[in-house]
Amino acid sequence: MAGTALAADLPVSNYYTAPQSYSASSWAGPYLGAQFGYEWGTVSNNPTRPEGFQGGVEAGYNWQFGQFVVGGETDLNISGAQDTSGPFQFSNPWYGTLRGRAGVAFNNVLLYGTAGLGYGALNGQSTGFLNASRTSAGFVGGAGIEYGFASHWSAKAEWLYLDLADRSFPATGTSNGLAANLVRFGVNYHF
Repeated sequence: MAGTALAADLPVSNYYTAPQSYSASSWAGPYLGAQFGYEWGTVSNNPTRPEGFQGGVEAGYNWQFGQFVVGGETDLNISGAQDTSGPFQFSNPWYGTLRGRAGVAFNNVLLYGTAGLGYGALNGQSTGFLNASRTSAGFVGGAGIEYGFASHWSAKAEWLYLDLADRSFPATGTSNGLAANLVRFGVNYHF
């Protein structure tokens, strides 16, 4: 009887623990995805207000510390945002971002803020056939929500504000830049 009681007091050790899998409620690790949405904005020193649909691809990596999630994300997008006002036409044919993300996870829901580098092209043209394309860098920031709906898959909705620096355009005879709002919806695959 005493021998049985002593054996029950011995600690049970488990030398093998299976690695944690990336599931809908774990945000850690790399991911790839695609998104689409709508862009609208203003051109500085000009009355044009480019707007249109946009879409692109994205990739990122997250680290998770309890409920807190931090990471980085990059994307590259094509855009149909354009507008003509008087003799001027401006368009934003493409843009990209390189951003940090930080947020709080509630199981399979992630609320996050994001900020970083934005870059892209702004094309300007006048009826006198003066046209130019300028690539600029600037700031991007915003917030979003991501929902893990299946193992390895999540859907997201986010708002971003993109501000591309002013560059000189011969079509307007002045410097012009783009400030745009982006509302985007996407799907990511988490490895």
